[in-house]
Amino acid sequence: MKNPGIAAVLSFFYTGLGQIYNGQIGKGLLLMALQFVSVMAMFVLVGFITTPLLWIYGIYDAYQTAERQNHYQQGY
Repeated sequence: MKNPGIAAVLSFFYTGLGQIYNGQIGKGLLLMALQFVSVMAMFVLVGFITTPLLWIYGIYDAYQTAERQNHYQQGY
């Protein structure tokens, strides 16, 4: 069982950590790489839009994935 709160908090502190906690290593590493590129894009102003969007998506996805995994493990 994965704790959705822990997954969300991990992604809050660093985008992609919640996905790694949920066992989605590739997705987590991809989000980390995208976040890095997005932060670098702040020098051309686009990053000011993409960085918070990726961050919020990472938190939401980590929480939802943990809940979905728990749901399937319980056999519902």
